[in-house]
Amino acid sequence: MPNVGKSTLFNCLSNAKAQSANFPFCTIEPNVGVITVPDPRLQKLAELVKPQNVIPTTVEIVDIAGLVKGASKGEGLGNKFLGNIRETDAILHVLRCFDDGNVVHVDGSVDPIRDKEVIDMELQLKDLETVQARATKIKKAAQTGDKEAAKSYGFYERIITALESGKSARSVDLDDSEIAILKELQLITAKPVMYVCNVDEASVISGNPYVERVQEIARAEGASLMIIGAAIEADIAELDDPDERSMFLEDLGLKEAGVAQLIRKAYELLDLQTYFTAGEKEVRAWTYRKGFKAPQAAGVIHTDFQKGFIRAEVMAYDDFIAFGSEAAVKEAGKLGVEGKEYLVKDGDIMHFRFNV
Repeated sequence: MPNVGKSTLFNCLSNAKAQSANFPFCTIEPNVGVITVPDPRLQKLAELVKPQNVIPTTVEIVDIAGLVKGASKGEGLGNKFLGNIRETDAILHVLRCFDDGNVVHVDGSVDPIRDKEVIDMELQLKDLETVQARATKIKKAAQTGDKEAAKSYGFYERIITALESGKSARSVDLDDSEIAILKELQLITAKPVMYVCNVDEASVISGNPYVERVQEIARAEGASLMIIGAAIEADIAELDDPDERSMFLEDLGLKEAGVAQLIRKAYELLDLQTYFTAGEKEVRAWTYRKGFKAPQAAGVIHTDFQKGFIRAEVMAYDDFIAFGSEAAVKEAGKLGVEGKEYLVKDGDIMHFRFNV
């Protein structure tokens, strides 16, 4: 929704400063920020290797204009919003869970569940439009005796039934072939979602009644949830001195800034993990999708690495830290030489051998 703290939160996350103001539709064009994923392992590796450069991994976060009732029919900035959100991989749904008479709400009162339902309904209506258009074409093919089309039509009917009953596409149980069709459709309600409850300072640690209501719904949906105070995060972001920042967090009873947790959770939501390369020139974190095998992980660095993959030399992060160097890991017999079927693990330190 407009005016829930999206742009304030985005500004804390990113150097790309989005305008934030106390009126709806302050954000019109989507703001894009490339955000570093905090990972203490990278720093520990750098301390041991002492490279010339340290390069963290990143995710791209987009701040999209607020959506209102009727967006699926073009109300507010509806069509633009829905086009922008379709291009993303996951949704961080910011819900206003704080009272403040100075910050207007488009519907006149604070109710995160109502806000969530408004957004859900608009996204479901837009998806319904997409699925019904595709289902009409498939139905014609199914009526001519096309068995593949008949099977596909059953899938479309199940998605339509879910959307018409107010459920999102991600709630439907699908087999692997149906998941492939769903991905092609690029449905908005098929994307993984995390509810971000924006609270006041007093509620940052343990939440409040608004958050409790959202937690119930998130649990029922199997969705992620995070409590964050965007206004407090904005204050933290203003502090350049690490000691001042630590003291401020300590006063609030927080171990780290909420945005660091949010970025990590977003990374997990996207089903992403990290492997490292470590050498004198650079220690670098690389992003790969969970379930990648060694050649696919090599392809993250360069497609040639994947095409000409021979083997991967792999060290576990904990072993590297325990033994202190690649040579010591080798000496201890802890360096693995892995082939094409090796399933990459989060935190692996890898060196690829390839031939093109």
